[in-house]
Amino acid sequence: MGPGPSDVNPRVLSAMARPTIGHLDPEFIRLMDEIKSLLQFAFQTKNKLTIPVSAPGSAGMEICFVNLVEAGDKVVICQNGVFGMRMADNVRRLGGQVILVEDEWGRAVSPQKLEDTLGEHPDTKIVAFVHAETSTGVRSDAKTLCAIAKKNGCMTIVDCVTSLGGCDVNLDEWEVDAAYSGTQKCLSCAPGISPVSFSDRAVEVIKSRETPVSSWFMDLNLVMGYWGEGQTRAYHHTAPVNALYGLHEALLVLSNEGLEASWARHEKNHMALKAGAKALGLSFIVPEAERLPQLNAITIPDGVDEATIRRELLTQFNLEIGAGLGVLAGKVWRIGLMGYASNPRNVLLCITALEAVLSQYNAHINKGEAIEAVRQAYSS
Repeated sequence: MGPGPSDVNPRVLSAMARPTIGHLDPEFIRLMDEIKSLLQFAFQTKNKLTIPVSAPGSAGMEICFVNLVEAGDKVVICQNGVFGMRMADNVRRLGGQVILVEDEWGRAVSPQKLEDTLGEHPDTKIVAFVHAETSTGVRSDAKTLCAIAKKNGCMTIVDCVTSLGGCDVNLDEWEVDAAYSGTQKCLSCAPGISPVSFSDRAVEVIKSRETPVSSWFMDLNLVMGYWGEGQTRAYHHTAPVNALYGLHEALLVLSNEGLEASWARHEKNHMALKAGAKALGLSFIVPEAERLPQLNAITIPDGVDEATIRRELLTQFNLEIGAGLGVLAGKVWRIGLMGYASNPRNVLLCITALEAVLSQYNAHINKGEAIEAVRQAYSS
């Protein structure tokens, strides 16, 4: 129950154990087409270039920047956590000019700050932001931020690593130009694959670059030949066949449940966890309107060694939760309710274990009320 990887669905593990076939086998090519279609469903897009990158979510981030950013390009990065910082680092390494829009960690990206910044930098090419900031548990208003970018003539790159499958992601409605995610969060698949999607506008920008893409492996002009249409594919790299079996199965699970049902399940379990945490006397650092249901940043009681508590949770209850990152290190725990792991059993386990271990270390918490609060949340 940390910030990822989440528990992998047994159906996915079973799928990954199937015999490996060739990455140009006709049956595998058929599977590739099904994966593309299922990813379009998950991202809510008709983008033709919607594919899984053969590497984890960080590579999904890099493939967006390395294909769309050229030296000298001005890129506005909205930074309100660790992963906005990584976006900025990508741009700098590519020779782009970074313009930061900074917000407090634990708060959503400010649309007004973005509007003001683009007014000061009318020659901006791209606006990039994290939809679901894993380091803080914050969800920013992607629809509004994308609308501001479009009004100012900018393309958008959106990090959907923690949001895909766990809360509303709608690339076509938001008019996103490039988005990336990961398999190890709300899709409950093994780490190692990064779903990405590019609009037709983005594809044209990639095809008309003045300079070659600096990475051979991530050059979408080459990758498109492998993930294109029909049975004839240009060999690019040996795809991770079994990992893609797993992604296919994970997307089938999401399709069978339905997007809205999955979002509602994550929200329901979040509300139960919130009720239990509040009954213990713990609080969230993120305002409710900006909070992610699948990643909960909860404050640590005064006088408690947070690493000791996490170690005891793992030792005594086989339960893993995450530590804070960056400026929030030592101040919060990050509790994931992602995908297959987002269920009432885990919520009850987490609250029970927290109460037991915190009591053991004489933390100032309310005792004997939390489990009933969780049950009441589910019954209502």
